[in-house]
Amino acid sequence: MKTFRHSYCDPFKPDVIELGDIESQEIISRFEQLPWDEIIARMGKAKQSDIHYSPSLEFEDKTTKHGVTISGVGTSSLEEFCVFYKRPKRVKKFFGFIESDNPEYLTDVTGQTKEDVIDVLNALINGKYDFLDNKIK
Repeated sequence: MKTFRHSYCDPFKPDVIELGDIESQEIISRFEQLPWDEIIARMGKAKQSDIHYSPSLEFEDKTTKHGVTISGVGTSSLEEFCVFYKRPKRVKKFFGFIESDNPEYLTDVTGQTKEDVIDVLNALINGKYDFLDNKIK
């Protein structure tokens, strides 16, 4: 069983909240338990200056350093999820002449549903990085 680090960005607090370790089998329920609609509805009624982030959950495999961050987006209720995929990757620069390692290479995809996010979380939990690379470009 894999152990992941996880954190939460509360829209009304300026600092990321580290939630500690979580076992792989708990990840999807943690995602589903977050009251996304309520948080976004509260954001819709708040002053813009009181909002620091979109509500976001991050899960990172402590061994491989592959991680995803899920952000809920909407004006008065949850409309979609944005998913960010962070992983170590060898990248090419200057027309492919120079290669370097980027320990936190990041890509994202918008317009995701709850089902899409569950697919992404299952891929992360099961180490299906090809799926994540193809889905989150």
